[in-house]
Amino acid sequence: MIAGVFRLPRSCRRSGIVATLLLLSACGRPDRQPDRPGAPRASIATPSLRETAQCLADLRQMNVAYRVLPDRDFGNGCGLSGAVQLVEIGVPVTGITAMRCGEARAFSAWVRNALAPAAWQMLGSEIASVQGMGSYACRNVVGTARGGGRRSGHAIANAVDFGGVTLKDGRRVTVLRDWTSPDPQVQRFLTTIHDSACRRFGTVLSPAYNAAHRDHLHLEDDRAGVCR
Repeated sequence: MIAGVFRLPRSCRRSGIVATLLLLSACGRPDRQPDRPGAPRASIATPSLRETAQCLADLRQMNVAYRVLPDRDFGNGCGLSGAVQLVEIGVPVTGITAMRCGEARAFSAWVRNALAPAAWQMLGSEIASVQGMGSYACRNVVGTARGGGRRSGHAIANAVDFGGVTLKDGRRVTVLRDWTSPDPQVQRFLTTIHDSACRRFGTVLSPAYNAAHRDHLHLEDDRAGVCR
């Protein structure tokens, strides 16, 4: 796939960039961690060119600005296929790099149509920024023996970790600090966005799943039907 950029019309842009552009095609490989030879590949199939083309069209229809990234095979079950770098989705997002297009589409829709409205309705403030905790990372599933050395969805840029939000009134709500918050509105907010994520992503893992997810929600576009 040829790398390129789709940007919003000027009239549709908001100030700021969602994430610093990581020009993976020009600056080398994404960060990767050491892995042992023969590690299994991630379980989801590579998207077809047709699926990716439709997804990119969906992002344009959503007025999401993105950069198309070249397909890359880094070996040992790690790589990019049909991936993009989100540039602007209407709400600033930090801490994200490459994502498969389908993951980017689901994440953008969740932030704009679930996360942002829930913050306004339940916490009484607009979102200033969303804290991501990574998307692409060449690594295995962690935190459970059932992982069995399988590659994580992060290894193929098909997962995003969500850490929390900063509100325009200055408050911060994080999964690590507030998952068991005594504030009923904060609890309602986190429960609502978790349940919404379970309707949009195939796998959603929270602090209720295991200690490895104590500080984030793992959001993966894999059609697995796992909501924990």
